[in-house]
Amino acid sequence: MMDKKWMKRLAAAGAALMIAGAFAGCGGEKSGSASGSAGQSAKIGVLEATSGPGAAYGIAMKEGVDLAVEEINSNPNTKIKLDIAFYDTKGSKTEAINAMKKLIEQDKVLAIEGPTFSGEMFAAGPIAQQSGVVAFGTGTTAPGITDIGDYIFRNAIPGKMAIPQTVKKAHDKLGFKTAAILYCNNNDQMVGENGIYQELFKEMGIDIVATETFAEKDTDFSAQLTKIQAANPDIICVASLYQEGALIAKKARDMGMTQMIIGNNGFNSPEYIKQAGEAADGTLVATPWNPERQTEKAQAFRKAFIAKYNHEPDQFSAQAYDAMYTLHQAIEQSGTTTDRKKFRDTLAGIKGFEGATGKFEFDENRDPKMELDILQVKNGQWVPLE
Repeated sequence: MMDKKWMKRLAAAGAALMIAGAFAGCGGEKSGSASGSAGQSAKIGVLEATSGPGAAYGIAMKEGVDLAVEEINSNPNTKIKLDIAFYDTKGSKTEAINAMKKLIEQDKVLAIEGPTFSGEMFAAGPIAQQSGVVAFGTGTTAPGITDIGDYIFRNAIPGKMAIPQTVKKAHDKLGFKTAAILYCNNNDQMVGENGIYQELFKEMGIDIVATETFAEKDTDFSAQLTKIQAANPDIICVASLYQEGALIAKKARDMGMTQMIIGNNGFNSPEYIKQAGEAADGTLVATPWNPERQTEKAQAFRKAFIAKYNHEPDQFSAQAYDAMYTLHQAIEQSGTTTDRKKFRDTLAGIKGFEGATGKFEFDENRDPKMELDILQVKNGQWVPLE
């Protein structure tokens, strides 16, 4: 990618969020409010994990949301402004459930962006579905998310879309014949992605020589990697969040393992490269965000984001930014700030949207239809796989 100041990222983001009063304990924070302005406003809930495990994802998403709301509400062409009610879910299913209820029952929101993680959506999404309120996920990539119901949407790239593209591009480049899989067995997203790998490799005729598991917050992967090393696969596929992914990459390289690592959506945070260091080199991912994309929308977003936060945006910032613009387009097209069903139906029918991550629309299951880039880490930077 470009010059990134990853070492300062969380500190800068944390400071910005603290100034905004965005962290836990400030539940129900209002940002981007249209109160006191002429015209209508629509109340939108935002649920992100800006503290707790995996906070880098939630912080990035909150930054993307805030930038989009600021732009929308300051645009003289905006007819309906956005009034935001925010809660930090802390990455907890219980917190997500409680916050979802507050947004729907107390804040009376029209729709909700979030929550951050697939497990949170599986826990809290049914509440939105039963209440007839749209929940729009930007990080919820697990299989089955939109099966919760017809009020559940996402621009998060499901594993069933990203993994085959990454694997097939890697196979075209390397012609590998064997693979090992290492996945987190108490994370809904990662369990689902293991299933995708298993089915995909079977279809491709790739021999899976080892399948190993671990749990969230594990720090020692010696036993699993020793077994994988003995099996000597051509590639290693890891399904995890960035913390465990970075530790796995470092340990594998320390053990002398040089295989390409295929990561999942959880690797697409700058924190993965920051924490893995040189061990990140050779990691491959699929992503809808390529900061080198020379489109007006992508470069305008990148310029505005850097100006506001003094660091590069990542995939999660870009997706959350686009999510807010998509929601706002549906609000203005529907012409309502209160009719949740009319809004839902309008959102489902959006066509030809173009944002920072490119052209986008929903398929019949309210999953995204869009192009992905395959990137590889080289010398500590994400670059297109050639």
